[in-house]
Amino acid sequence: MGRTILLLISVVFVAYYVYTPLPGDIEEPWKLILEITTENIYKNLVSLVRTNSNYGLAPKYHFPRQFEDVYSALRWFLQEDILERYGVDPRRVGVAGDSAGGNLAAAVTQQLIQDPDVKTKLKVQALIYPALQALDINLPSYQEGSYFPLLTPSVMARFWSEYFTTDRTLEKAMLLNQHVPLESSHLLQFVNWSSLLPERYKKGHVYKSPTPGSSELSKKYPGFLDVKACPLLANDNTLSHLPLTYIITCQYDVLRDDGLMYVTRLQNVGVQVTHHHIENGFHGAFTLHGYKIAHKMQNQYLSWLMKNL
Repeated sequence: MGRTILLLISVVFVAYYVYTPLPGDIEEPWKLILEITTENIYKNLVSLVRTNSNYGLAPKYHFPRQFEDVYSALRWFLQEDILERYGVDPRRVGVAGDSAGGNLAAAVTQQLIQDPDVKTKLKVQALIYPALQALDINLPSYQEGSYFPLLTPSVMARFWSEYFTTDRTLEKAMLLNQHVPLESSHLLQFVNWSSLLPERYKKGHVYKSPTPGSSELSKKYPGFLDVKACPLLANDNTLSHLPLTYIITCQYDVLRDDGLMYVTRLQNVGVQVTHHHIENGFHGAFTLHGYKIAHKMQNQYLSWLMKNL
């Protein structure tokens, strides 16, 4: 039997230390440093072929460069002769990514199911606290996220903006939640948290539709309205053809609601989804070496992966 292939799309944030008060139920807060490692996570999967995809990083490179780099790598690897060269079973191929890597994993998985030239399709996708939309920067997780560790709403708005441009005008509009033009307001239905979030995560927040923004911004930087950058904008027909899916969300993460809404939308169209929500989790926890919470998250993920891939 051929081996399994898992394409990992990882992102590393280079951060500086800023003191912020942490939620009380986060384990070992005194150890909160950013230490990224993925090598040990997969060491026990003896039959796994693991390949990483590099891509041009923002702000030096802007969308769609990142998507194109990863999708080109995936299409290349899925060629019959390449799979055969590495002894990979074409029925057991998956993609996985965390954070911005989760965004790219979701985007290339959607693109692949619409690509008639690629015969090998994915068996699974695994998305670890993925970034999935840039249209509404006022979700409950953003409203609650000013004191979340490692990733705050203002930092996330900057990351999103720099994904598309170095023009700070877009970042300022995003922080005000005034960047989606009126003519694109129909897209907001795909990220409407009032209908897509489970009640327990709404926590008394009242939905307010984003204020329409300048058409000039979207004409200059159309990427933030593109499904290849924001996979939550995919229509139901596209979503219904997605493979078996695994999603991790964390309570203390501004991207929490992106993942929760994607879980809802996939389940609504019949995709089989396994969702693990980490109540005391935060963005980046999955790859924090030496943390109990990281060990727990990795074990859950690997258990699912070994059963389903």
